[in-house]
Amino acid sequence: MIAVTRRLFTLEEYEHLGEIGFFHPEERIELIRGELVKMASKGRIHSVCNTLLVEKFYKLISGQAIIRVQDPIIILPNSAPEPDIVIARLKEDKYLSSHPLPEDILLLIEVSDSTLKSDQTFKLDLYAEAGISNYWIFNLVDNHLEVYTEPYQENKNKFNYRSKRIYLPNEQIEIPEFNNLFLDLSSVFSALI
Repeated sequence: MIAVTRRLFTLEEYEHLGEIGFFHPEERIELIRGELVKMASKGRIHSVCNTLLVEKFYKLISGQAIIRVQDPIIILPNSAPEPDIVIARLKEDKYLSSHPLPEDILLLIEVSDSTLKSDQTFKLDLYAEAGISNYWIFNLVDNHLEVYTEPYQENKNKFNYRSKRIYLPNEQIEIPEFNNLFLDLSSVFSALI
């Protein structure tokens, strides 16, 4: 019997592989806990939802934060996921010196259809462990927004969020870290249903 050994990668190795063109240009790969993970392809509804959200956020918070779309964030020691949307603190160099770290992130959003279970478990655990305070899942399977806050450690190897709240497609939600700025969910979900 042949023994199988998994090869885990560091952030530096992952970035180097990208720099030397190891990945095919259209291949979407992210580093999660040292493993290279192929990202699911985006369907039409996912893409439309993401576009609508980006448009809304640019109108609401332009100049108050940096909006990153499907770009890496760094979760030490060995993860570089690429969430659908990240709203990060303003930084003079626009994150040229480093992708955002968890302490830079005001809001992290995943748009979920085929990746729903992964975003509710695997990614949720990763983001909670990193201490990301505001995690939203635009659940396109059940047509609602899941809002997770208050990350905590459940046990030695499991992290979660203490608070989960569901927002329906006809409701508004206050954007965390911004006073009196609201996102009208009907302006997103009505275009998808």
